[in-house]
Amino acid sequence: QVQLVESGGGLVQAGGSLRLSCAASGRTFSAYAMGWFRQAPGKERECVAAISWSGDSTYYADSVKGRFTISRDNAKNTVYLQMNSLKPEDTAVYYCAATRVESGSTYYTSKGSYDNWGQGTQVTVSS
Repeated sequence: QVQLVESGGGLVQAGGSLRLSCAASGRTFSAYAMGWFRQAPGKERECVAAISWSGDSTYYADSVKGRFTISRDNAKNTVYLQMNSLKPEDTAVYYCAATRVESGSTYYTSKGSYDNWGQGTQVTVSS
């Protein structure tokens, strides 16, 4: 029911910044919690950040706290991930995910909780 398309990935120097966007379509009246995941070669997909439908509840992995910021604009059906002070270990394919919720303050951090995924966008940080 929901189609997600990520954009904004690319090659950036360590210490630089990048802003990822996730455009959603196919939703009408339902509320969705959303998250950003990343997957490096040979590694499992892990949650980087998550946000509730209302936008008032967020989560960040310890590895990105203070550097990444997740936000959303429901009027534009878009979720963003602002990434600052990037490190080589941030290199991965970044995916956005969405799942329907009944509460506007609910979010999830496990990949098994999401049933809608984007195709991913590559982020490469050079040292």
